Amino acid sequence: MPTRSSAGTRKAGPDSAGPGPDPDPVTREVVDLIGTVVARYHAEYELAAAHHSLTGAQARVLALLAHEPTPMRQVARQLKCEPSNVTGIVDRLESRGLVERRPDPADRRVKLAAATGEGHATADRLRSSLDFAREPLAGLTPAERTLLRDLLQRMLGEEVPGDC
Repeated sequence: MPTRSSAGTRKAGPDSAGPGPDPDPVTREVVDLIGTVVARYHAEYELAAAHHSLTGAQARVLALLAHEPTPMRQVARQLKCEPSNVTGIVDRLESRGLVERRPDPADRRVKLAAATGEGHATADRLRSSLDFAREPLAGLTPAERTLLRDLLQRMLGEEVPGDC
């Protein structure tokens, strides 16, 4: 059963399966703002993908494969989807000449999916066409952009350069 702390906020009791204490108003506002940023990003990403005759999922797979050749099971883990879905997406990208399958040099039993030259060019054009945050970020100073990047990396549990 929830209990109240001395500050009057709700705390979950030991047998409570519900959410933890209510967040403070600033935390709630930050969560709402992050949700708005994510929604806008996804909407623009889908639109940019469509301009390149790609679905959002195809664009995300292509972007991952443009970074480095990757086993399809790993792509599925990164995108949190079923490997069979990734196989279908890679099949469609391969039929367009954007992706190819090749043996993994470290283990020839494993097939890697990799962006082709045209796949790299398409991924670059797609990324360049994402204007979503370019203008608002340009309104920040370099120090503010660096701070924002570092805070987002910290929220994601990634090591921030210069941190010990």
